[in-house]
Amino acid sequence: MQVIVHDTPDAVAAAAADLIAAEVRLGTATIGLAGGSTPRATYELLPQLDLDWNGVMLWLGDERWVPPDHPDSNAGMARRAFVDEVGAALVVPDYSLGDPHVAAAAYADVVRPALLTPGLVLLGMGDDGHTASLFPGTDALDVTDRSYVANWVAAKDDWRLTATLPLLWSAQRTLFLVTGDAKAEVVAHVLHLEERHAIPPRRGGRGGRGPTSRRTP
Repeated sequence: MQVIVHDTPDAVAAAAADLIAAEVRLGTATIGLAGGSTPRATYELLPQLDLDWNGVMLWLGDERWVPPDHPDSNAGMARRAFVDEVGAALVVPDYSLGDPHVAAAAYADVVRPALLTPGLVLLGMGDDGHTASLFPGTDALDVTDRSYVANWVAAKDDWRLTATLPLLWSAQRTLFLVTGDAKAEVVAHVLHLEERHAIPPRRGGRGGRGPTSRRTP
């Protein structure tokens, strides 16, 4: 595990964009995208870089159960931020299937290559310590036999589709993007926990091969 602290959110975004660019140039085959404002700042820098996205499969670490043109869609955010501009291949859950469980199962088949090829997973972290849509106390945290599931999040009163911990930790590299004072405190709490299963980002981790973190004070 490596923790790198930057002075500003802009510096976090620039450093993360450079790391993603390096992965693409090295031939990383799959990249799991995170939602949220911090990753979006990183994504918006990617079109400025000279990258060949052919052969890179982009997929979503989680998605809200909303139509693809909904303003809250993580896929829509990624497309607007960089995907459409660079012509990258983004695979998304099929909302037209009409049921979050069915859509999650179908998407699990789509993202299965992420388990088999060199890949990078980008993750954020909420004030409550959730990552992807693995919220504390939700059923998806205990799933070990599926790579993608529908997860009811009572705190949000909605369904989320999310990668499970086995899929997230299967990545060759995992990068957490976290900014802001409040979240810095959560990161510090996670890093110093002795109980590995007390908060989602610590569950099922790989010790010294755990996630790389980017955060600001």
